[in-house]
Amino acid sequence: MNVFDFFRSKFIIAVGLLLGLLLLGVVGYRILGDYSWLDGLYMTIITVTTVGFREVGMVDDNIKIFTIILIICGIFIGAYAISVITEYIFTKNSLDHFKSRRTMNSIKKLENHIVICGFGRNGRQAAKKLEAYRRKFVVIEKEKEEVEKYQDKCLILEGNANDDEVLLQAGIERASCLITALPNDADNLFVVLSARQLNKKLYIISRASDESAQKKIKMAGANSTIMPDKIGGDHMASLVVVPDLIEFMDQLSVEGDNSINLEEISYNDIPEEFPHATLIELDLRRKTGCTVIGYKSPEGQYIVNPEGDMELKPNSKLMVLGRPEQIHKLNQLFKLEGVHVH
Repeated sequence: MNVFDFFRSKFIIAVGLLLGLLLLGVVGYRILGDYSWLDGLYMTIITVTTVGFREVGMVDDNIKIFTIILIICGIFIGAYAISVITEYIFTKNSLDHFKSRRTMNSIKKLENHIVICGFGRNGRQAAKKLEAYRRKFVVIEKEKEEVEKYQDKCLILEGNANDDEVLLQAGIERASCLITALPNDADNLFVVLSARQLNKKLYIISRASDESAQKKIKMAGANSTIMPDKIGGDHMASLVVVPDLIEFMDQLSVEGDNSINLEEISYNDIPEEFPHATLIELDLRRKTGCTVIGYKSPEGQYIVNPEGDMELKPNSKLMVLGRPEQIHKLNQLFKLEGVHVH
């Protein structure tokens, strides 16, 4: 139990004691003085609050004794409740301020991180994947309940991603990539426009609901657009047509100890002491057990299953396939960042 949960439990107890005191007073006056429920409530309120208004009807010794007990209990319970409620309010505000300041301080230290706009199903899935690859990211979410739910699990800001100030708070100028997964295409379009103005070099990935929105978002400055419904439909149909192949492809993830991993290696990240004029000279298979399954040229052309004598060029990338332990060995050998290690 954290500090805030502790004070919240005390707050609930204090409120419960106050309600219990009111109930005791109403029932007591109802039984001892044969008052109506309204008169019983009236007597309880003026007694507990000690406002000094006139009593209802005749007051005998039993009612006087009960009133004295009710006043004493009211003083102690009221004082306790006021202190707890005040403490709860100030503690909540202090904790919220502390967490917000801690989040901002952490964000200010980030470089080349990813900004995720929207923490719905798509946003949470993107964050889960980034966590698996140990990539640093910041989430922007406008729903306060969602922010409070996840603020202890990741760096998350409360705010509207359409607001330039919020994007700047998320370190958009220092970020390397932005993922906007808002449910509304117009909101995603506006985020893309704002982010592109704030960071010209930013790689932007946006969610889109249809092809029309996809074209407009790309025109606004997005590098890539994803249509979740289309991908989901294609995936389900593929499970009918080529089920074993799709199930095998699903294993190419970073989740699970027995899964197969896909990773990319930038030519510029390979240390100079390793000869890498060609794939054969780089010899990743013997050194790490990983297999090169793809090559991206500096011009952006993709080559599947490249030949061993292919000459590697600066600014190119290699797509590598391997089991977790092989990817781990690759990471240790080349000191690569961002690969997943089990």
